[in-house]
Amino acid sequence: MKKLVLVFLLCIATSITFGQQKPRIIILATGGTIAGEGKSSDRAGYTAGKIPISDLIGSIPSVNSIADISGEQISSVGSQDMSLDIWKKLATRINEIFSKNEADGVVITHGTDTQEETAYFLNLVLPHELPVVITGSMRPATAISADGPKNLFDAITVAADPKSRKRGVLVSFNESIYDSREVTKTSTTKVNAFKSPDSGPLGEVYDGRVEYYKSSVRETTKGRPFEVNTNTKLPKVEIVYMYADASADYIDYLVKQKVDGIVIAGVGNGNFSKAFTDAIQKATKANISVCRASRCIEGRVVLDGETNDNELGTIVSDNLSPQKARILLMLGLTKSKNKKELQDYFFHF
Repeated sequence: MKKLVLVFLLCIATSITFGQQKPRIIILATGGTIAGEGKSSDRAGYTAGKIPISDLIGSIPSVNSIADISGEQISSVGSQDMSLDIWKKLATRINEIFSKNEADGVVITHGTDTQEETAYFLNLVLPHELPVVITGSMRPATAISADGPKNLFDAITVAADPKSRKRGVLVSFNESIYDSREVTKTSTTKVNAFKSPDSGPLGEVYDGRVEYYKSSVRETTKGRPFEVNTNTKLPKVEIVYMYADASADYIDYLVKQKVDGIVIAGVGNGNFSKAFTDAIQKATKANISVCRASRCIEGRVVLDGETNDNELGTIVSDNLSPQKARILLMLGLTKSKNKKELQDYFFHF
């Protein structure tokens, strides 16, 4: 009986100790404005990616009360220089972190220019249910009222919250939480630079509290068909922008270069001119996958709308922006060149 009592008390003590343990959060830094350094605190000019992750963590000491924090420097670039190699490095490291139980969540610091692209790429290749949260800033760390420390604190708070699990990769910015598929940068300089035009934010983080008001109905953490590592060779996919009286010469050039895929940033409902139509037909006949997207910030591109996709051999992006359509087409082509299968990816992910 005494032994049973001792075992029971030990279980209670272990449970209490475990319950008091803080979440372990690893911050993977890639550079960007959040790590930017300027010559003057009251001027816009700065150099991105100058400040190491240890200094960024040091700027918010209060965060240690909510999580055990560690940081790693993956790269030190402005996000205009973000690359497929860095994406693959991030995906490989995050898979390693979760597979080896090194952390309960991951935060990525990132420049804002291509933040939405990195978020969506990772969302398509990470099969884990644990939180991955991307953040950044619009003002460099040396600026008056720099927004980086607050955004980083909020992102850590989101990653440490159990409610953030099973939601795929998230973007935390200016106290809002966004789905990686839907979010896009909508301002060049303002601190409220991100929005999800079709769906709005998933929730918000304020005063150390995380609240979710909706969930994405798209696939998040289960059934990921795409796998990458640092050695994965990704197909070549380019974007061509449509505008009034646009030349189709670039499409012809890409056909000659034998790219794997082309995304058309079309007008309106993914539409394009007669010249583009003729060039695209040559591309699809050359076994190049062509996806119709739209340069509009809201709305879907409808299959077989004004354009006969069945006849032309094209697929549509649904409501993905051209830059995100490129990512999904690129990953889709690692599995299949079948038009129906590729189209299913766009309606599913």
